[in-house]
Amino acid sequence: MSNSKKSRTRRIPLMKTLFLDLLVDPKARPIFIYVAVFITVSAAVFHWLEGWGWLDSIYFVVITFTTIGYGDFSPTTPLTKLITIFVGLNGVAILLMLFDEIRRVRSWHEKDDETIEKVEMDAA
Repeated sequence: MSNSKKSRTRRIPLMKTLFLDLLVDPKARPIFIYVAVFITVSAAVFHWLEGWGWLDSIYFVVITFTTIGYGDFSPTTPLTKLITIFVGLNGVAILLMLFDEIRRVRSWHEKDDETIEKVEMDAA
């Protein structure tokens, strides 16, 4: 096995674990930006309307966004209850988009690795 192949195989698991392979993909990047903006804006709304701290607001949005819902925080006004419904429903759609992007990018990388291996074998 060549040195370049060894270094590539060591790098790829770390990139996949940290989702860096998705961040460098130009088609997947807008979804990650949308998620970051959505979480930030939603946390700001809960921070302002419910009076929670920033960490509590981000925690609540992420827990609601992923449909876990521990129940340790809950909205108290009708407006924040409606916003929570929106965050939960939007979270499901965004998670589906993220999973689809992970599938698309990772299957592309596997095909790319297979092509590189085939070219290396043909060259040898």
